[in-house]
Amino acid sequence: MAKITFIGAGSTVFAKNLMGDILSYPELSNSTLVLHDIDEQRLETSRIVAHKVAEALGVNPKIEATLDRRESLDGSDYAIGMFQIAGYEPGTTTDFEIPKKYGLRQTIADTLGIGGIMRGLRTIPVMLDMCRDMEELCPDVTFLQYVNPMVMNCWAVNRATKINTVGLCHSVPHTAEALAHDIGVPIDEVNYVVAGINHMAFFLKYERDGVDLYPKIREFMHAREKDGNWPIRFSDSEMVDHVRYEMCKRLGYFVTESSEHFSEYVPWFIKRDRPDLLEEFSIPLDEYITRCVRQIANWDGLRSELEKPDSKIQVMKSVEYGSQIIHAMETGQTQLIYGNVPNDNIITNLPDGVPVEVPCLVDKNGIQPTVIGEIPPHLAALMQTNINVQSLTVEAALTGKREHIYHAAMLDPHTAAELSLDQIWSLVDDLIEAHGDWLPEYH
Repeated sequence: MAKITFIGAGSTVFAKNLMGDILSYPELSNSTLVLHDIDEQRLETSRIVAHKVAEALGVNPKIEATLDRRESLDGSDYAIGMFQIAGYEPGTTTDFEIPKKYGLRQTIADTLGIGGIMRGLRTIPVMLDMCRDMEELCPDVTFLQYVNPMVMNCWAVNRATKINTVGLCHSVPHTAEALAHDIGVPIDEVNYVVAGINHMAFFLKYERDGVDLYPKIREFMHAREKDGNWPIRFSDSEMVDHVRYEMCKRLGYFVTESSEHFSEYVPWFIKRDRPDLLEEFSIPLDEYITRCVRQIANWDGLRSELEKPDSKIQVMKSVEYGSQIIHAMETGQTQLIYGNVPNDNIITNLPDGVPVEVPCLVDKNGIQPTVIGEIPPHLAALMQTNINVQSLTVEAALTGKREHIYHAAMLDPHTAAELSLDQIWSLVDDLIEAHGDWLPEYH
């Protein structure tokens, strides 16, 4: 019977989806689910939801909830990371509001950019402390890591700990489905290969019955260029998916992460002196702030509904890979997932060690990445602009050297396109000061 620990289980909706996925497998239905969070109220809500998920599926797992992280990890077979350090306030608001004073605007700010840098710097120390607990209490655990910034967090864990870690994200299956919808092809008939780094991986192959579907994608793109009717994606809100098609037009390959995310990973779309670009490509500035405000406003009502004794939980299988990994490792029934793993000659023209997002075979032997080889050079070059920032942020977190933070911000594509060197240095100083005790001391 597997012991599965949810770290940050107060992320109730996401935890609900993962628990539903796990318990829907008969072989995992009697697992021990241990919920951990530092927020007692949200933890209790998730505990109630866990029991309702089990009831909806007609299964009887052992469900525990604790505010003690070490207790939750003791003897765990799998740990799932799904937390956000400093939360919406002060974390997210700080990442957005201080850069605005310099004229630097962001959309999501959780992966790259100055927001991604600061989020990484306050997350990595906590994650490393957690992994040291794992080394002591459950050294053979498999750590399923969902926390952004994905590359920075996984890279730091891989460098500084011995914990077997895989970074997980749903952008690959969501994008595969979106493309299939756009070109009118059933997703279950599509075969694809994706490779790169998280949020900047590309579909190297997208085919049906051995026939390349990229001509259909280009045909769809050209039609949308004529009529301006770019597809709308639904997540927490409606998003116009134009940026990614523009990048496909320029690069020849489609990227995995959404348009609102991708627009801030490069220097070409968000510019103070070009508001027309924001309108042309439907780029939603402050989008993550907007989502957080909306979710916070709705939370009390949602929590009340979830906690009602007579309310039922609807369980639907999600596209998340976490349950598939656990099931494959427990049963030996092979699964193919996309995971972020250290680059050990997997993508030969990306740096050694950087977490790369590639297809992985999972069975009782664990998570086994597929060797991709060399990817198109212009895609590797674009990824390297992000890897530069990620590597320096990790270096700062592991060494405590402040200079690496300046250099990470200096090399960030969007930040460099908008600010002077003096402004970048000053911005970093302001952000470090505003973070206070949320960051360790840098020298």
